[in-house]
Amino acid sequence: MKAIHSNTPNQASAAEYPMNTQLIDSLIQVIESLTPEENKLLRTKLHARTIQKTPGVCGGHARIRNTRIPIWTLVSFHQQGADTEELLRNYPSLIPADLDAAWAYYQDNQYEIDQIISTDDTDNLAHG
Repeated sequence: MKAIHSNTPNQASAAEYPMNTQLIDSLIQVIESLTPEENKLLRTKLHARTIQKTPGVCGGHARIRNTRIPIWTLVSFHQQGADTEELLRNYPSLIPADLDAAWAYYQDNQYEIDQIISTDDTDNLAHG
């Protein structure tokens, strides 16, 4: 039996589980065959896995999963001129797909996010 050397316990080497290129090719074919409506649903479901709402975390507002980075904060900074590179530099735990999910969430929930930003701006003016 061949020993597995790994820095992480219970982590198998890539050689033990080779990439299933046939599966990947099949998935690409399925995705490419989706109608625009099905494609939108797929993107929504994938982005939904990135966005979480948890009572007691970030005021229960939508946030990037497993972080305390609310969507409204990213949107607000973006509206103030921060580009993708700046946001990724300031939030090194995020990846571009997280920002894509944030922008998609905002597109689908603009009123909610704008209300939060508006309330935050009003609070800052009242207390600042």
